Amino acid sequence: MRDLVFVHGRSQQNKDAVALKREWLDAFSEGLKASGLQLPLSDAAVHFPYYGDTLMALVNDVPPEEVPDIVVKGTNAGVDELRFAGAILDEIRNQVGLTDQDVLDQANQQIVQKGPLNWAWVQAILRTIDRRVPHGSGASIALFTKDVYQYLRNQGVRDAIDDGVRKAIPFKPTVVVAHSLGSVVAYSLLRRDGELKGWDIPVLVTVGCPLAVTMIKDSLAPRQHPKCVGDWFNARDDRDVVALYPLDQPHGWGVIPTIANKNDVKNPTDNRHGIAGYLSDPVVARKIYDAILK
Repeated sequence: MRDLVFVHGRSQQNKDAVALKREWLDAFSEGLKASGLQLPLSDAAVHFPYYGDTLMALVNDVPPEEVPDIVVKGTNAGVDELRFAGAILDEIRNQVGLTDQDVLDQANQQIVQKGPLNWAWVQAILRTIDRRVPHGSGASIALFTKDVYQYLRNQGVRDAIDDGVRKAIPFKPTVVVAHSLGSVVAYSLLRRDGELKGWDIPVLVTVGCPLAVTMIKDSLAPRQHPKCVGDWFNARDDRDVVALYPLDQPHGWGVIPTIANKNDVKNPTDNRHGIAGYLSDPVVARKIYDAILK
């Protein structure tokens, strides 16, 4: 039987790591019930590297309760970060069908210069997402882009997070399940270190994964199937605005071996992105279960 590693996403700061691990296992158990199955492995064989507080401390130099306002208002960020965040938000609004006029209607000024470096435009996108996109949250998406940017572009942040996840991967066949920002972390680490470390990851499962978003995938070029990974299974709810696209050839992930995509998860969480709604999906849960037992 194989071990299991969970790699969590953002917005997990100030949480109890043990309780958070239990939430993931409870959701996984719920998904298994549909197939009449139970958790197949002991708690000790489930590894949950927790970096929520580390990420918060490294990314922000302001009180946590002030972070959303600072991100949304566009202060405390350099030009490169503004370009990164603005480009992602503009891509999201195009993909969900919001027009220039929809955004202009939400602007606080009559004339807004469009573009990722104009924060009046970016703020208007966030307000439009809040008001026009079911289950969308402008502040949550802005915070997500900030954390992904820091992981991809700030070596200190990346090294601190990678070190924690790296230590959690045992030197035996192990299934890795990664969510949201965690899928960026897992992919980056497995691609870079997997073969060198001699890791054996028969199955990688990514859920709520943003790796096909243009600014993110371009930051990870050249893209490839990590050599230490056997099968790669990616699941998304097509209403999840973080998991904007499947990981396939048309969206820049024509890697070999190909990635298996499930695009019809019906995630019942409020934002359609929550981990509980992915792990409780019967197909996702069964995929993880079968991978552990092989």
